[in-house]
Amino acid sequence: MAKDTDYGAFMEKFVLQQSSSARELPLNSLTFAVKDIFDVDGYVTGFGNPDWARTHPAATSTAPAVLAVLRGGATCVGKTVLDEMAYSMNGENKHYGTPKNPCAPDRVPGGSSSGSAVAVGAKLVDFSLGTDTGGSVRIPASHCRILGFRPSHGAISTTGVIPMAQSFDSVGWFARDPMILNRVGRVLLQLPEVDPVIPSQIIIAEDCFQLSTIPSDRVTEPLLKSVNKLFGGDLVKHAVLGDYVKEKLPSLKQFMIKGNVDQEYNIPSLAALASAVQLLLRYEFKNNHGEWISTVKPDLGPGISERVREALRATDENLDVCHSVKTELRAALNVLLGDFGVLAIPTVPGPPPKLQSDQIPLEAFRAKASSLQSIAGVSGFCQVSIPLGMYDNLPVAISLLAKHGSDGFLLNFVEILYDTLQEEVGIAEQKGY
Repeated sequence: MAKDTDYGAFMEKFVLQQSSSARELPLNSLTFAVKDIFDVDGYVTGFGNPDWARTHPAATSTAPAVLAVLRGGATCVGKTVLDEMAYSMNGENKHYGTPKNPCAPDRVPGGSSSGSAVAVGAKLVDFSLGTDTGGSVRIPASHCRILGFRPSHGAISTTGVIPMAQSFDSVGWFARDPMILNRVGRVLLQLPEVDPVIPSQIIIAEDCFQLSTIPSDRVTEPLLKSVNKLFGGDLVKHAVLGDYVKEKLPSLKQFMIKGNVDQEYNIPSLAALASAVQLLLRYEFKNNHGEWISTVKPDLGPGISERVREALRATDENLDVCHSVKTELRAALNVLLGDFGVLAIPTVPGPPPKLQSDQIPLEAFRAKASSLQSIAGVSGFCQVSIPLGMYDNLPVAISLLAKHGSDGFLLNFVEILYDTLQEEVGIAEQKGY
């Protein structure tokens, strides 16, 4: 396989398409790649690890999400590399190599849907499918300067997708073009074409932007100016999300441990949300894969082997509290946003880390990133990561969230906003921002 020409994004290449139809299909002439966590009939689903591939037979059917976009007229051109067992946000894989970040070659591409993001960022395909449990679409989208969409939890079937943690697993997708992002989303979500709705409010989570090492004005100003141009500035509100979450989620007290409160670089209530995610994620991961890991003893790379070992020690303690936290956060954010409100946060807390960084300095980045990812993860809200150009020659992104079930609204909003937003990004970059 010519890895140098495909940025190391692909596990294997093939061409898969439905027999052509006379009627015009929404995804006609578009190509896509699929993360090697989705079943494709006749191919082994490798899950990022050669021991997994060696011990599992070829799939005998194709995942419904893949079938949906094939039936929509798109052509699949191959399967992409991912982090082992989808258990990392870096995108590095010691067995199959790390897909090369097309906009920052000395930086990680983000994971675990690394190859899918790189394939889109490098213009090898028009869109790609990934999965997102704790940020595995949103983070690589940000790092590779492309659009990434995590839908409302449960909105798209995860049948035929190797599970990681079912309470959070979501099928997501990447694109460079907001129209393609929207068209793919309408096929996957089985949404009718509807007229766009103007948001009722856009809430800037001020404290979340303070987590980022990129100046908050560089991230928020293009959005504020674009909204002002398109809809008027009255839509914009500001909130301290961490205080709101702490006040509205009584069950979160269980996770407001000293370690979270003492993290100077984090927001205590959001760090507590991330702790609840980790507890439930580890327990479900162990239930899904613990027996296979104990039996096969797979060769796992640095960082991942430690996380897997920790997951194998998980117990069911406090699981009921995790589910209470999920219910409370969704209710609280429903009240905050209303039907057509949008919440703006940074996708990640800074530029992509350097390749092969030491694990310890990465911890602060990972902790803050997990806090940001946990907002949609715990609430089940839909979230889109939108590229905002480059700062210091490294990619910048912002995320917009909308309430569970508002995926079509959010996809339409991104399409309306995108061109004006990119114009404002260009102005910010010219200012030397």
